[in-house]
Amino acid sequence: MPQKCPIKHRVFPVLALGCALAPSFAAGPAPAQEPSLTIEKLIADGWEVAGYVAAWENRSLILFKHKEHNYLVQCSVLNVMRDPRVVTTCYEIK
Repeated sequence: MPQKCPIKHRVFPVLALGCALAPSFAAGPAPAQEPSLTIEKLIADGWEVAGYVAAWENRSLILFKHKEHNYLVQCSVLNVMRDPRVVTTCYEIK
């Protein structure tokens, strides 16, 4: 049975979120992660662009699909005012 959070949700929404996330942190360290995905590796492995959106002025989201997999991969591309500092984070959506 889920534990009741002692914080009033209307008064402290950020702290209430902390109460919701606390059990996941208490569970222990996360399992070892697989090597990080990159857009270059996805395309080389046969993934195709399924969607694209410029979410904010310096961030884009790219959705990839593969005909042999039943999940999608989303990549968030953050252009940090160039230099060439571009931060890309890709993760599976199952």
